[in-house]
Amino acid sequence: MWTRERLQTLVEEKLQDCLFVVVSNREPYVHSHAHGAIQCQVPPSGLITALDPVMRACGGTWIAHGSGNADKETVDERDRVRVPPDDPSYTLRRVWLSKGEVDGYYHGFSSDALWPLCHIAYTRPTFNADEWSTYKAVNERFAQVVLKEVGARRAFVFVQDYHLTLMPRILRDANPNVVVAHFWHIPWPNREAFRVCPWQHDILDGLLGNHLLGFHLRYHCNNFLDTVDRAIEARVDRDRYQITRGEKKTAVRPFPISIDFEEVARRAGGPDVEAEMQRLKRSLELEGRILVMGLDRIDYTKGIPDRLRAIDRFLDRNPEYRGKVVFIQTGVPSRVHVPAYRRINDEIDTLIDEINWKYETGDWRPIIDMRGSQSAVTLMALRRLASLAIVSSLHDGMNLVAKEFVASSLGEDTVLILSEFTGAARELTDALLVNPYSADQVAEVMREALEMPLEERQRRMSRMRAIVRENNVYKWAGDIVSGMVGLRSGG
Repeated sequence: MWTRERLQTLVEEKLQDCLFVVVSNREPYVHSHAHGAIQCQVPPSGLITALDPVMRACGGTWIAHGSGNADKETVDERDRVRVPPDDPSYTLRRVWLSKGEVDGYYHGFSSDALWPLCHIAYTRPTFNADEWSTYKAVNERFAQVVLKEVGARRAFVFVQDYHLTLMPRILRDANPNVVVAHFWHIPWPNREAFRVCPWQHDILDGLLGNHLLGFHLRYHCNNFLDTVDRAIEARVDRDRYQITRGEKKTAVRPFPISIDFEEVARRAGGPDVEAEMQRLKRSLELEGRILVMGLDRIDYTKGIPDRLRAIDRFLDRNPEYRGKVVFIQTGVPSRVHVPAYRRINDEIDTLIDEINWKYETGDWRPIIDMRGSQSAVTLMALRRLASLAIVSSLHDGMNLVAKEFVASSLGEDTVLILSEFTGAARELTDALLVNPYSADQVAEVMREALEMPLEERQRRMSRMRAIVRENNVYKWAGDIVSGMVGLRSGG
């Protein structure tokens, strides 16, 4: 079983005098002014959920965009701060971007072009030359910060996601002492989809600057190999899952990401969560009712409107559950500067109002809208209270929310409905798998879940918990670190 201690031992033995550097757009801790003081918060992000415990175990430096309005007040003269605040374990090095750069690089090319391009959610990507120029400039900025941080030392640099596709090539060409690995947290589309990107050659060349490139699933690895084979000059070795471009090799591997199961389960059983469960029961009038929950970042890939239509269909076909079942939708709105995200929030608002108006009676409303910032304790309490969770993403690289729900299900008497289009569906086969585009199917499976015998619920959840416990985030990190160590710098 992989543990934090085992990962620490691996890092100490294998990395030795090498600096370990993680690079991402989003920072793991944000400092903001609130109520006359500076507060430190952890932003909602699957990437943060996975990587923060790894960095606590490994130490090293995490380089990320400083987005908080008090971030500059909390760093030293080299733009560094030790984190987490309560138990400093590693260094956070912040990169400063102007509002124009954030708009072009993040809200623009990353969110409006690459994100919809890689997700099959039928939202058309937008390609803008000015935003692409800003994206290139910000990638260069991040690369220079990394190179300055590394200096003449040997280093392992672990790049995260689609915001920094050009940086690996810059790093590898500039410093032969750096081994670069990159994890792609979202799906990689088929080659026909990716070829619509006007700058596909630049992106692929940037990614092939990595020594190691990781995806959640082998299916995504195969898509990447197909894309490279079709688009640029490179030797693709499908047997070895290796690509050679300009005599430099890139290994392409699947690494299914996960969570710190033991830590999530420990927090779920804490007294603060137990107290919050009782408070929520009273304030939301949940006593004697069945709680169904959806916990998502508010994004058009998460299938929230489709889920709400399925709930409407369920209540229409099963009137005996009216007054008994309460659905709570939580989640933090994101990327509100992008028009597609404003539209999805408006659509959710409309659907919730329509469904509640259609079915509400007396003191019962079928849907409780808890979108917005909620404390970690409140979210954990909701997971504990739920009899059923619905994760109905239209397309997801993995979906760690599903794994967090499994780890929080201490009584093992809950049911998970899971989209077959998530990476998690490959591991959590004891969930009830659904096609999220079919409201009829989801409604029928909801009834099946609510009427499932206790023994079967427990058997299914027990098996899923065993899988998430074994395939935890430390195994994910250990496999990647082992892969990085096996690669020679400059190869």
